[in-house]
Amino acid sequence: MSAPAAPEPSRRRDNPRLGIAMMILVSLIFAFQDGISRHLAMNYHVITVVTVRFWVFAAITIVWAVSRGGGLARVARSAHPWTQIARGVLLVAEIWITVIAFVKLGLIATHSIFAVYPLLVAALARPLLGEYVGWRRGLAILAGLVGVLIILRPGLHVFDPAAIYPLIGASMFAVYALLTRKVGRDDSAETTFFYTGVVGAAFSTLAVPFFWTPIEGWQDWAWMGTLCLTAVAGHFLLIKTYEVAEASVVQPFAYFQLVFIGILGVFLFGEKLDSWTIFGTGVILAAGIYTLLRQRRLGAHPPSPEDG
Repeated sequence: MSAPAAPEPSRRRDNPRLGIAMMILVSLIFAFQDGISRHLAMNYHVITVVTVRFWVFAAITIVWAVSRGGGLARVARSAHPWTQIARGVLLVAEIWITVIAFVKLGLIATHSIFAVYPLLVAALARPLLGEYVGWRRGLAILAGLVGVLIILRPGLHVFDPAAIYPLIGASMFAVYALLTRKVGRDDSAETTFFYTGVVGAAFSTLAVPFFWTPIEGWQDWAWMGTLCLTAVAGHFLLIKTYEVAEASVVQPFAYFQLVFIGILGVFLFGEKLDSWTIFGTGVILAAGIYTLLRQRRLGAHPPSPEDG
């Protein structure tokens, strides 16, 4: 799920250190969420796991919206209702594909490839939103794609067809992020948050009758409950993170999720972390962090045609 829009400046507390610490904690929570998703999806259909998660998320979203001033009608009022619906559907489909990748490819390999999505956001910003992308960020995007090729190493070993899942997921999430940015120009963060939960739950509910796998045993229900709690806690903390520090300051630290994913993958799921994956991921991270920092600089100084 995407990060909600930053709060109004009057509500912001400028505390970069606290914001960075909170973002690292958010990354840890999301890493556990992905680990739990993989564990459950090994025994139950992915759509079952994701649907239950979205049911809880939607219920909390609706209760929260009703409790706000103006009620449900005000929160649901959008200047771009069809775009909001499209991004909600896109997010659910992306989560389905990414969780499938967790099972087929593993947490480490999936996240290593998925880390290219901020670069895809930069690459697609011009055709989808008309935003300027200079040559420097263009080179960073190419470097990130080279990092993906280093991880996959086509021609040097047997290519795993499952690698297509995180690539598709990253592409879908990049489009989702850009649609979120587009609706954020006119809709409030709470409206976008509402559509994310409700549309996601509705679309997933339409699909789940064809893929429902009964969840058995209190242990798996406990894991499912934990999955729902980590999803809610992670996104709530993410909102608070953007209230205490600017997104451009804390966003690079979201890459700590890769560190936590590596630990979970190796010690809990027995995944292997080879040197090529580490190197390729490093290239992607360096390109992604450069792109974020470049975007921050250009936010303060509008780009010229010679800039990037």
